[in-house]
Amino acid sequence: MDTPLKIADREFGSRLIVGSGKYASFQQMARCWEASGAEMVTVAVRRVNLTDRSRESLLDYADPKKYFILPNTAGCYTAEEAVRTARLAREVGLSNWIKLEVIGDEKTLFPDNIGLLEATRVLAGEGFVVLPYTNDDVVTARKLIEAGAAAIMPLGAPIGSGLGIQNISNLRILREMITEVPLILDAGVGTASDAAVAMELGADAVLMNSGIALATQPEVMARAMKLAVEAGRLACLAGRMPRRLYASASSPMEGVVR
Repeated sequence: MDTPLKIADREFGSRLIVGSGKYASFQQMARCWEASGAEMVTVAVRRVNLTDRSRESLLDYADPKKYFILPNTAGCYTAEEAVRTARLAREVGLSNWIKLEVIGDEKTLFPDNIGLLEATRVLAGEGFVVLPYTNDDVVTARKLIEAGAAAIMPLGAPIGSGLGIQNISNLRILREMITEVPLILDAGVGTASDAAVAMELGADAVLMNSGIALATQPEVMARAMKLAVEAGRLACLAGRMPRRLYASASSPMEGVVR
């Protein structure tokens, strides 16, 4: 019934993308990656040891045969910082793909969309595959695509909040009006039902970190998220029944002897 998730020139069997922060240990992180079934994991360039390979690093657990590394520019507050960080990731051999974050507010971690557009233009022009974390504004999304973005990654709620999908109407508008690149829900997922809702709304994939890493049993939650993304995707493809105000008998009455 389905096709692989395609971003730029790559295809992925899993539509769940997971992060690498906030875990109790690298070992727990690796077990959660495995349980999630994810094929792509995102790594904060500024928080990973890229030079001293004698020290343990999360990259030691990212088998390139199993996982595609998506570097991100978490912690960058200007376009210049983000561009510099993306270039560093490429120079050290991580990837020419980048999850682009340009944060505009320290408390909410909402994106600075002007800076985001600027950085997208620069990096796309340099051959990067740019996946920008943005708000749920269709106008900004169109501008990012024009600037060269390979996907659009709108938030469902503030980063790390676990509030679930707070902007269903806006995400529906985005899904209806943005069809030329994948739409990946990024931020706000707290539990499996949130991931399922995102997929039922038509998201092509879901990216999450805190929802798994901060669960009481992260490995169990990773498995739950895997199943939720799969279930939500299937439900979207199947098409839900119409909503009705009044009851409708489950068993047809035609041919019933009275």
